[in-house]
Amino acid sequence: MATLDLFLSTPWLLYLAVALVSLCVGSFLNVVILRLPKMMQQEWRCQCEAFLEIAEDQRKQEPPVTLSSPASTCPSCGHKIRAWENIPVISYLFLGGKCSGCKAPISVRYPLIEAVTAIFSVLTVFIIGPSATALWALVLVWALVALTVIDFDTQLLPDSITLPLMWLGLVLSYFGFLGEFTSAFWGAVAGYLSLWSVYWLFKLATGKEGMGHGDFKLLAALGAWLGWELLPAVILLSSVVGAVVGIGLMVFRKHGREVPIPFGPYLAAAGLLCLWFGAEIQGFWFGVLGG
Repeated sequence: MATLDLFLSTPWLLYLAVALVSLCVGSFLNVVILRLPKMMQQEWRCQCEAFLEIAEDQRKQEPPVTLSSPASTCPSCGHKIRAWENIPVISYLFLGGKCSGCKAPISVRYPLIEAVTAIFSVLTVFIIGPSATALWALVLVWALVALTVIDFDTQLLPDSITLPLMWLGLVLSYFGFLGEFTSAFWGAVAGYLSLWSVYWLFKLATGKEGMGHGDFKLLAALGAWLGWELLPAVILLSSVVGAVVGIGLMVFRKHGREVPIPFGPYLAAAGLLCLWFGAEIQGFWFGVLGG
């Protein structure tokens, strides 16, 4: 507790610590983003093979993927990534963005995710203010970064992230770290049921699925963290941005209407804005409703 009080009472030290920790978290998020969908696919395939009663010798054999194994390697030459080559952002710059083994280019996405994670984390603490609430809010920020990229890549929002995030929001609200527990509880309920209802209305009307179930769970998690009062703003902001981006893709990139567009990133962006400027958005929202 004394260490926490020291950090909270020394802003420059707090921001520096948050930046350094978040850079490391961003490096870990790169692993989560790359491997978690593969882990899910392996699990689904194993379940399908077991359900179909496929003989063991006829099942697809491949090494299991976890967040800790196999060791990170260069996809081009198989060079094992050493510790000094895995320092967030710095290693990328030192290596000139190339593998030390085969000189193949390293995707700029890795240091970008690390840097964005650190920037968003420092902004979160700066905007909310040095407090235990701000430090807990970093968990939400980190989860939203991972979910955004995973959804862009695979159109998946893993339950292993969204559901624990929802429960953590409810628990933190219960112990007074966020808003009122009643608001968080109904935020989770309303968040899930609102998109669930839209999903079924669209499916009954068109026979097609308009969104994935992960979107329900992500909005439920945001409702648990932000409270039901901010859910209309989250839905409105995400819908407007999603519509603008979707129309832009169809016009400029000839993105067909039948090609699905992930909605999770827009929910995450709207949730982050409401986390940062919730009071201002809520005041504006109720001002509009009150005329």
